[in-house]
Amino acid sequence: MNSDYAEYAVKRVLQAVVVILLAYAFTFVVISVLPGDPVTNTLRNPQNGFTEDEIGRIVSYYGLDRPVHVQLWESLSRLVVGDLGVSLRSGLPVDRLIGDVLGSTLLLATSALAVALVLAFAIGFGTQYLPKRYGQGLLRAFPSLFLSVPNFVIGLVLINVFAFQLGLFRVIDSEGGLATFFAAIALGIPVSAQVAEVLIANLDHEAGQEYASVARSRGLGQARLFLRHLLKPSALPVVTVIALTVGELLGGAVITEQIFGRTGIGSLVERSVTTQDLPVLQAVVTLAAVIFVVVNLVADLAYPLLDPRVRLADAKPREREEAS
Repeated sequence: MNSDYAEYAVKRVLQAVVVILLAYAFTFVVISVLPGDPVTNTLRNPQNGFTEDEIGRIVSYYGLDRPVHVQLWESLSRLVVGDLGVSLRSGLPVDRLIGDVLGSTLLLATSALAVALVLAFAIGFGTQYLPKRYGQGLLRAFPSLFLSVPNFVIGLVLINVFAFQLGLFRVIDSEGGLATFFAAIALGIPVSAQVAEVLIANLDHEAGQEYASVARSRGLGQARLFLRHLLKPSALPVVTVIALTVGELLGGAVITEQIFGRTGIGSLVERSVTTQDLPVLQAVVTLAAVIFVVVNLVADLAYPLLDPRVRLADAKPREREEAS
C-alpha cells in the first residue's frame, strides 16, 4: 500500500505542476489578446518616467517585439526558474511587490477560514442537539441564507454598525486586529455556508447509523457522541469542500480588502489593472492558481491517509488487473 500511495502522490504532484503551467499559459494568452498596447500605455507614459534605454531593455527582456508564441515560451522558461519579471509601472521585481502585500491577504484569508469553520461546526452541532423549541430547525436555514448574501453586503453592514456607529475600528487603512476580525467575518460567513451544508448532511447520515443508536442506548452523552463518534466521519468530506473554497476565499479577499480599505493583493490588482501592468497581473493570477492547486493537492494527499476506505478503493482496480 505504501508503494501505491507513493505512486498516487507522484501522479498528483505532476498533475498539479501541469495545471499550474496551463493556468500560466492561459493567462498569458488571454492578456496578450486584450486590446491595448502595454508599451504605449505604460512604458511610454510620461508619468512613469521611463527613458528610451530603459524602455528598450524592458522590451528586449519580455520580447515584446517578437511573436506571441516566442514571448510565451520565454515567459514559461522564466517561470520555471522562479523569475516573475519586473513591473512595467514601477520597474521593481514582481516578486517583491507581491511579497509586500501577500502577508496581509493571507492573514485575512486564513482568519476568514477559521471564522467559517467555527461557524459551520457550531451550526452542525446545533442542528443535531439544540432543542427544537430553541430554533433547531431554523439553524438548517442558515447555510442557504449565508450563501445568498454576498460578502460585500455583509462587509458594508459591519462597517456601518461597528465602524461608523460604534467606532470600534477605522475603515481607512484598517490593518488592526479588530478591523481584520470584522473583515474575516464578512469573508467567512458565505464560505461557512458550503461547509455547513456538507457537514449537516453527513451528521444526519452518521446519526442514523446503527453504531450511533447503540452508543445512545448505552447512555453515551450527546456531546461525547458528537465528538467521539459522529464528528470524524462527518468531517472528512469537509476537507474536500474546504480545499474547493480556497478560490472563493482568495477572490472574496480581493473584494473585502477594497471594502475595508486594507492593503493587500486586491489593491495591487487594482493598480495593475488601472496601469495595465501585465507582468504583475499575470503573476497574481498564477499565484492564485498555485495556492488553489497546492491546497487541493494537500487535501488529495491527506484524504487516503485519513480515510482507509479510499485506499481500498484505489487498490481494487490494481487487484482486478492482476487477476486478469
